[in-house]
Amino acid sequence: MTTSAPSRTVPDMSYLLMHTAHVLTTRMSAAFEEIGITPRAYCVLFHALEEERTQIQLAEISDLDKTTMVVTVDELEKAGLAERRPSSRDRRARVISVTEAGERIVAEGTRIADGVHREVLEALPDGEGEVLVSALTRLAEGLLSTPVECDRPVRRTRQARK
Repeated sequence: MTTSAPSRTVPDMSYLLMHTAHVLTTRMSAAFEEIGITPRAYCVLFHALEEERTQIQLAEISDLDKTTMVVTVDELEKAGLAERRPSSRDRRARVISVTEAGERIVAEGTRIADGVHREVLEALPDGEGEVLVSALTRLAEGLLSTPVECDRPVRRTRQARK
């Protein structure tokens, strides 16, 4: 008996989002090689510059687990781009402070990230880039803002290390 797969009645959003996110991530990683950091490190530095934040706060904003955050901050400190300091608001807390060299990296990283994002949006016909960003923002702030509980938690794909 020969059977065929059922026909899809709705586009495969999982594939479209996961594939484009993966390719965008690899493009961004390649672009950041120009300044010798990862997009993850840039993200942490960028958010640390916005205001005084602890490692835990930065991990949450950057969507990183605690272990990855510790490793990232260790790498940033070793490179002279950031340092752990006592908080000016809570003497028990330590915050991540961006050095002058880190500030220069954030400025260059912002130029790079904006360039990659601009290239992607410009690959779409007029007006579609704004529609895409608007739709994804609504999903990220609405229906897809928080993972649902499930018996088998979904793990994020690991990024290949060089």
